[in-house]
Amino acid sequence: MHDTQVGRIARALRHRLGFRQVDVGERADMSQGLVSLVERGHLDRVSLRRLRRMFAAYDAEVVLTVRWRGGAVDRLTDEAHAALGASITRMLVAVGWLVQPEVSYSIFGERGSIDLLAWHPETRILLVIELKSEITAVESTLRIHDAKCRLAPTIGRDRFGWGVGAVSRLLVLPDDRTARRQVARHAALFDRVYRLRTRAVRRWLRAPTGAISGILFVSDMNQGGVRRGPVARKRVTRRAARADERGIGQIDRLGRAKPLRPPINTMGSRICR
Repeated sequence: MHDTQVGRIARALRHRLGFRQVDVGERADMSQGLVSLVERGHLDRVSLRRLRRMFAAYDAEVVLTVRWRGGAVDRLTDEAHAALGASITRMLVAVGWLVQPEVSYSIFGERGSIDLLAWHPETRILLVIELKSEITAVESTLRIHDAKCRLAPTIGRDRFGWGVGAVSRLLVLPDDRTARRQVARHAALFDRVYRLRTRAVRRWLRAPTGAISGILFVSDMNQGGVRRGPVARKRVTRRAARADERGIGQIDRLGRAKPLRPPINTMGSRICR
């Protein structure tokens, strides 16, 4: 949806509800001028937070959609999520756990899906795993994970016939700076809910005893077990880009464009174009 379309919708909603621009401004805590800018499609002049407040005054919601010329954006996040799941599944299976991916449920009106549900036959410990390629809402993540842990014993027993002795929870994140910063930023919440970290979690997974809650940072997120390196970036200056557009060759030290020379054949003579 383009900016002008958003503006038309804002105006149509205001007329439908019988509001004046000044009324919307008072409800959204913004000036009448900003309301007018939105209705005229000048969204680049208004912050996203104010735009959301303005549409909330109409009992409407602003939902962003990102389009990428490289393909479906969802595929990128899905790949990261799947890589996390594949990595932790290999780790669990190697030390004797049974793992069920994407376990959906509908119990007493509560619906959802457990990313990975694992069971240790020797100890009858049930492990509820939440995969997050990135943390977008901390409180929502904690609340949903808690609900899954509460329902997990019933799901494990009814769906897979697993006898449950204890229920543990594990939040799996990619081992990168972004994820670690997010955990550190909300340490007061995460430390209260997830007491163990990667090393202690790995030891427990190999020899589980009792119930635990922890965070596991996973680094080997590709199929070969080796972490993907950073993508090589090519920096292009404006001068180089202009030279390339004109068909000019390299730029010398003084910033002057070197003309492209015709190629030389093996006999040493110039090849005419």
